[in-house]
Amino acid sequence: MSGAPGKLKIAFIAGVFPALSETFILNQITGLIDLGHDVDIFALERGYSEKLHGDITKYDLLSRTYYPERKPGEPLGSLKSLVLHSPGLLKRPSSLLKVYRAIKKGIPGSAFLFHCVPFFRQNSYDIVHCQFGPNGNIGAELKELGVINAKLVTTFHGYDIRLGQSRGGGIYAPLRENGDLFLAISRYNRKQLEHMGFELSKIVDHPVGIDTERFKHTSSPAPRPAGEIRIVTIARLVREKGLEYAIKAIGSLAAKNPGLTIKYEIIGEGKLLDKLKSLASEEGVSHAVTFAGGMDQDYISGRLAESDIFLLSSVEEALSVALMEAQASGLPAVGTKVGGVSEVVVDGESGYLVQPGDAEAIAEKLDLLVKDPERRRIMGMAGRKTVEQKYDIRKLNKKLVELYRSLLSDKAP
Repeated sequence: MSGAPGKLKIAFIAGVFPALSETFILNQITGLIDLGHDVDIFALERGYSEKLHGDITKYDLLSRTYYPERKPGEPLGSLKSLVLHSPGLLKRPSSLLKVYRAIKKGIPGSAFLFHCVPFFRQNSYDIVHCQFGPNGNIGAELKELGVINAKLVTTFHGYDIRLGQSRGGGIYAPLRENGDLFLAISRYNRKQLEHMGFELSKIVDHPVGIDTERFKHTSSPAPRPAGEIRIVTIARLVREKGLEYAIKAIGSLAAKNPGLTIKYEIIGEGKLLDKLKSLASEEGVSHAVTFAGGMDQDYISGRLAESDIFLLSSVEEALSVALMEAQASGLPAVGTKVGGVSEVVVDGESGYLVQPGDAEAIAEKLDLLVKDPERRRIMGMAGRKTVEQKYDIRKLNKKLVELYRSLLSDKAP
């Protein structure tokens, strides 16, 4: 291993960094730094939000982050640099041609294949950890070209699994051939990786997690007017989150409870904002629905502590970090039976699960919780216990280091 005894040198390859919605990556990076390891970050794009999670500044992560960018008119010069730093490339004419075509076309991720080469050659990493399958392909290409000699780890999340389902597992052929370890964040993801042809002995179950100390249940919520219920959703405003069904369910809940004051807040940003606002107006619940936009973890933890119910209306979901945060905060959840949601919420114990796309079923479960504060309390406590046992990021990061060390000692993880 490079560096001080026991210290690992780790490079993360991510798509966008920093990203408000990807706290699961941030939690792994800061956790590894806390455990005494050196971490660098390579990202295809800079985060587009003006807001930053406090840990970005606290750990000075931008000083550890590199953004390789292809400049117009430089493919040939960059390819020359790539060859100089990657002797193995000359032994692979087909790879050389493939890289040249990718650079010339400006294919996303190809910038890594030349701008990062010198840095990877100068820094002898022990582990290159790629977040999302397409970034794993980038790491696999670097490894094939001899640019990196590190163990290659890839975590699969949500959109990358859906990409493999829609286009076929063959899109991850470079990664399947050159990857050393594939982390599945849920049983659902594991099954999909198996279907896509990944070697079973290299797939390990390792969920994302949260800082359970940041999200705590309070037995003394802030005072509020009588007859008011607060429901919250944390989600990107995209199709997969099924937010139209959540808004319709709020309309149905209001119709069932004419004397109830409903405050429903959606925290997140995305391209469907205008469409969802229009739907809230059509449903007659504009007064009840607030679109807060993207927010940092401090805002989210505060809002969860002030809420009564968490609503997750996804039609596709790998494993929801927001759901973990809500349950850690002692909130009962109404969610959908998709992906790994049932691994966080135990139906009937820590919340309710319904079929995706069924707004009326969502409304019925919300109504049960609205009318039964004691049930909300009991379910919330059950959810907190589950998250403490299974999704505490400190425990998970220690296990992640154990997996790294197993790879480096050539032991089966």
